[in-house]
Amino acid sequence: MTGTAAPPTTTLWRPTGPEELDLVRSLDWRAWPPRLPEQPIFYPVLNEDYAIRIARDWNVKHSGAGFVTRFEVDSAFLARYPVQRAGGRTILELWVPAEELDEFNAHIVGRIEVVHEFR
Repeated sequence: MTGTAAPPTTTLWRPTGPEELDLVRSLDWRAWPPRLPEQPIFYPVLNEDYAIRIARDWNVKHSGAGFVTRFEVDSAFLARYPVQRAGGRTILELWVPAEELDEFNAHIVGRIEVVHEFR
């Protein structure tokens, strides 16, 4: 008897500050918290180097600490979000409307993990 194969996933990264990271921890590392009214889009990024730059250069300056998280999402689900080029060739993001974040969270496979920390 064979098990059902897990769907293919895509690795995403998200630079985050300490407040958002605390909320992710409170959600057992399985979901992103709802957006604030001034945050109409949730934007995970497609490469680790870009996430590091944001966490190190922006989050530390604004929050005193920056973290890079890594997580997997069902690739077929992600196909609905076109890749957005937010700058140079490697500055790539997905723009998930805030009202779709619950559905996005439902397609996270496994846990969100912290892979870098900057202070």
